[in-house]
Amino acid sequence: MGELTFVGLGLFDELDISLKGVEAARRADVVYAELYTSLMRGLSLENLQNLIGKEVHVVGRRLIEEEGSEPILERAEESRVVLLVPGDPLIATTHIDLRLRAERRGIKTRVIHAASILSAAIGLSGLQNYRFGKNVTVPFPEPSLVYETPYMVIYENKVRDLHTLCFLDIRVEESKFMTVKEGLRALFEVEKRKRLRAVTSRSLAIGVARAGSDDAVVKADYVERLMEYNFGPPPHTLIFPAGRLHFVEAEALITLAGAPEDIRGMVT
Repeated sequence: MGELTFVGLGLFDELDISLKGVEAARRADVVYAELYTSLMRGLSLENLQNLIGKEVHVVGRRLIEEEGSEPILERAEESRVVLLVPGDPLIATTHIDLRLRAERRGIKTRVIHAASILSAAIGLSGLQNYRFGKNVTVPFPEPSLVYETPYMVIYENKVRDLHTLCFLDIRVEESKFMTVKEGLRALFEVEKRKRLRAVTSRSLAIGVARAGSDDAVVKADYVERLMEYNFGPPPHTLIFPAGRLHFVEAEALITLAGAPEDIRGMVT
């Protein structure tokens, strides 16, 4: 009986994988990696292969999502297979689906976790994690199509006095990675239609760039100024705080993210 192990690669480069993940990859008969669900800017495939001591077969979105990962499942029926995944391996729903299909075929599955942008961005912001509501992805706009869901999630969270974590769209195959500025522009387009004042020029927001790297950037400011801030290369993440802040949250945003002093007026 074979085995399929999902191993998280972490946030930035090959050194983010855990020792347990390295050991699992070294013991595996075959190692796959998907690198399309997130951008690991510092990752070197050559260095990763040297670290684990074997070849890593990179698979794309088509094999995982359109072809049902059939080659991976076939190997896992008889061998020890590892699938390396950016971030934490079960954040993306596509990997949960793969795990379920493996279990239904009688393949034993294991998960070795790693750092995720979900926890890293929240931690870097200084906001309290239990005050976050539903998170959402801001997609690239399409011609004649404006996606309203991200905006409405931000609005509904604010109504409930909750923070919102916004993942920004990536299209690895096209080398397109949404920036904080592009994400804010997309949300402004919806604001023009809905006029609920969920994302205005005076809304407080936080941009996070390259979490997990030595040159990570965290900047909090009002949207009108945040749009002009240079965050450098992607990946970027966006956070909208609730309308009210705990005093420790306000201090963290001012001290750690350079937020304007007047946000102390949001403390209740």
